[in-house]
This record gives sequence, C-alpha cells and structure tokens, in this order.
Amino acid sequence: MPSRIVGSLRPRTLLFAAAALVLGAGMIALVGLWSAPQSSAQQQAAAPPPPVTVSKPLARQVQNSAEFPGQFAPVEYVEVRARDNGYLTEIGFTDGQIVKKGDLLFTIDPRPYEDAAAIAKAQVEQADAALELAKRQLTRGADLVKREYLAQSDYDTRVQQVAQAQGALDSARAQLRDAQLNLEFTRVAAPVTGRIGAHQVSVGNLISGGGNGAQATLLATIVSLDPIWFTFDMSETDYLAAQSDIQAARQADGRVGNLPVQLQLGDEQGWSRKGALDFVDNQIDRGTGTIRARAVVPNADFAITPGAFGHLRLPAGQPHRALLVPDAAIVTDQTLRFVMAVAGDGTVTPKRVTLGPIVDGLREIDDGIGPDDQVVIEGLMRARAGAKVTPQPGTIAPTNGN
Repeated sequence: MPSRIVGSLRPRTLLFAAAALVLGAGMIALVGLWSAPQSSAQQQAAAPPPPVTVSKPLARQVQNSAEFPGQFAPVEYVEVRARDNGYLTEIGFTDGQIVKKGDLLFTIDPRPYEDAAAIAKAQVEQADAALELAKRQLTRGADLVKREYLAQSDYDTRVQQVAQAQGALDSARAQLRDAQLNLEFTRVAAPVTGRIGAHQVSVGNLISGGGNGAQATLLATIVSLDPIWFTFDMSETDYLAAQSDIQAARQADGRVGNLPVQLQLGDEQGWSRKGALDFVDNQIDRGTGTIRARAVVPNADFAITPGAFGHLRLPAGQPHRALLVPDAAIVTDQTLRFVMAVAGDGTVTPKRVTLGPIVDGLREIDDGIGPDDQVVIEGLMRARAGAKVTPQPGTIAPTNGN
C-alpha cells in the first residue's frame, strides 16, 4: 500500500519540481533584465548638447527705403494720323519694329497734291509778273508827274496797283507753301523714335485728313522706349517721410531729377535697375490721400515694355551702420521679439530686440544685440533658454541683394 502511494505521487512531485525550476529560471532572468532606471541628470551627462548653427550679425552700411508698386509708361506716345485725304498707296514698316524719327511710315497718293502745287507755283509766277509790270508803270508815272504830263490822281492809282500786286504775290506764295506742305504730308514720317504698333489701315483704303471737322484717320501708334517713365502713388505718410530728401534734391537743381531710386520688374528678385525721381505732383489728392510721383529709368536694351508693372524702392533717411539677421532667427512672444544668443560655454540666452525694416532679405536689428553676439540662425527649436547647446559656425548673407 505505501509503495503504491509513493509510486503514485512520484510523477506529480516531479512535475512540481520542474515547475519550480522553470519559475526559478524565469525569476533569475527577470532579475537579470531588470535594473534601476538612471536619473535624468545622468542621461543628460551621457548625451552631448544638441547642435545649433550660430553666427555673428551681419554688420554693413545700409540705406533704409520704402517700396511702392507702380506702372511703366512711355515718355512719348504718338497717334500717327493722316493730314491729307487720299488713297493709301504704301506702308513702309513692319508691325512692332523699332522706327527712328523721320522714317517713312505711310505714303498717300501724291498726284492730286502735285497738281495743286504746280498750279500754285504758276499763280506765283503770274503774280510776280504783275508786280513787275506795276512797278514799271509806277516808275514811268513818277517821271511824267514831274513833267506834268500825268495827273497826281493817276500816279496815286499806280502806287496802289503796286501795293495790290505785291499783296497778290504774297498770297500766291502762301498758297504755294500750303500746296507744298500738303504734298509733303502725303509722306507720313515717324515723329519720334520708338516701337510702332500694328498698322490700322491697309493699302488701298481711302484716308481722311480730318478736314471739315471730320476725324483724321488713325494709321498707327508709336511709343518711345528709352528712357521710360515709372509712375506710382505715395501715401501722405510716405510723402512726408520722404519730403526732406525730395526738398534737398529740389534745392540742388530746382527739380528732383537727382534723387536716385531702384526698380525691379515683376519677375525680378534683385534691385539692379537704377533710375531717378524726376517729378512729384503739386498737390495731394483729396479723395485718395495720395500724391502722384514719377521716376525716369534708362531702357537701352528695350527690356521694359510700357504698361508693365513693377516696384520702386525710394531711399529714406541717411545711410547708417546696421546689424542684420535672418527673420527665421527671431522668436515671437506675443508683442515681444527675441533672438537666442549662445555664450562661450554653450549656454543659450534669449535677448530682447527691436526690429527695423527688411534690408536685402534680412531683418535690421535696431537694439538688443551687439556685433559680437553669436546668434542662433538654424536649429532654433533645439535652443532653450538656460540650456546648453553645441554651437556650429554658420554665415549670414543677404538673400535679395542689389
């Protein structure tokens, strides 16, 4: 009996023993895997400070300015119209080409005007012969009056005939000049140098010269290209800010033509185009509160087309030394502005700054930092006040230079 009990219990005992061994091994494994967590201070001591890019502010001579949108306009705009009536016989240009002053553009049938000029010339010759005869009659009459062979009244008549003949000659000469002028107008020449538009009338059409109150036929238009104007409107505030510079320019030579400006087209990034402010209107518009101004811009390469839009930069104040940083390096806290500066030991220190205008794509800092401060320009999210960072040298450069 006891032997059967022991025999029956032996497998169960072995099972418990095996389970104990497995449990013990698991506990040992868990004990081996578990260790006390390290403190945050130990982790920070083990990891290096996060890297950030730093640089000294860019120190340079700057000129504050104000920007204005505007539109380019031709200095000269001419509507080429006919002065004579007649049929158009010739077009002497290609649409859109550059024409020079005096170039032949259109020809109107000159034959009727050649005939009129010939008739006027013949009338001049007749009047000249009549005057010559009247003068001879007067000379003879003077001798006859002295001999008392001619009455004084007849002599006075001859004097009057000379005056009438002279008047007739002057009238005939004026008619000849008018006929010659009309003949000249059959050849329509370019009044200015510039780019001509498309012809508005084709060869064979009857042209009206605008006589008897009729509207003269428009043949084409010409716009000058070099130089070209840039017109824009300044608000009263901007005008008052720039008034000292404008007045100084006017006092120099009586106008504002020597006040330099910079311009750019709509697809340009820099301010490579130069010009000069040459006109400011004499009053501020009551309705809009703005004043019209104009700059003259060289356009020797004809790259600027009249009617195009652009921007003008007008200098404000005197040039001065300034510190510049990227806008991305500035931290905003409600109405306050800061930059993160890194000390020699890598500690981050926030510095409150006063912002100025944008200059060549960088922000001018009026107050708050010095020229030797190391400002965080990249990795700003890793720079926390009072924490340490690993500074790496960087460079601040203009992103929108002249």
